[in-house]
Amino acid sequence: MQIKLLVEGGSMQPGPALSQKLGPAGINIGQVIQKVNDATKSFQGMKVPVEVDIDSSKNIEVKVFSPPVAELLKKELGIEKGSGLQKKTKMANASIEQIISVSKTKLPNLLSRTLEAAVKSVLGSCITLGILVENKNPLEVIRDIEAGKYAKEIKEEITETPGDKKKSLEEFFSKVLAEQEKVKQQEEAAKVAAEAAATAAAPEAGTATAKPGEVKAATTETKTEEKKPEEKAAKGKAGKK
Repeated sequence: MQIKLLVEGGSMQPGPALSQKLGPAGINIGQVIQKVNDATKSFQGMKVPVEVDIDSSKNIEVKVFSPPVAELLKKELGIEKGSGLQKKTKMANASIEQIISVSKTKLPNLLSRTLEAAVKSVLGSCITLGILVENKNPLEVIRDIEAGKYAKEIKEEITETPGDKKKSLEEFFSKVLAEQEKVKQQEEAAKVAAEAAATAAAPEAGTATAKPGEVKAATTETKTEEKKPEEKAAKGKAGKK
């Protein structure tokens, strides 16, 4: 029996899907979970793909694969999630060294044949997650790599970001975050103002527009006033007779 799972590193919990697969076969679920957690504890806090093989003698073997690129990037950059608005909201500012580090970890499981190709693939994931790289859109960094920039870092597989560079990246991203917050506050203020204007306009529209019953009453009253001169003339003729 072979079961493929995506689990939280080191903290897999029992679930109905696993119970339905293992229960009928008489396999100890607790034992499987313990083996999976032992095998994935080095990936704490990340989603990890695993493959559980159980033979006819109920011996359990767990194969652990590299976590998805998105999970590796989030751990490397210390963020909990990617951006839902990639063009508008940025979540982090990575160095090329951090991208190389993630690429080296993921290379054995990627279709990429070279580290440079793997770096480009990881940069593609940065676009999806809303991550800047070297203060730029990852697409620009891919073009830089194709132009020969960062060749030394990639060739030498440098994964440590120099301290002064790290500080510079953090300062740049602080400005990005401040600008994002400013835009967010402006949008919220504009939304509140629009809602207030709509609320204020509603009573005025109600006052200007008469209700159907009021129109009818006014029409009836006008007709009554129009009839009064005719009634007076009729009464005058009757008096002369």
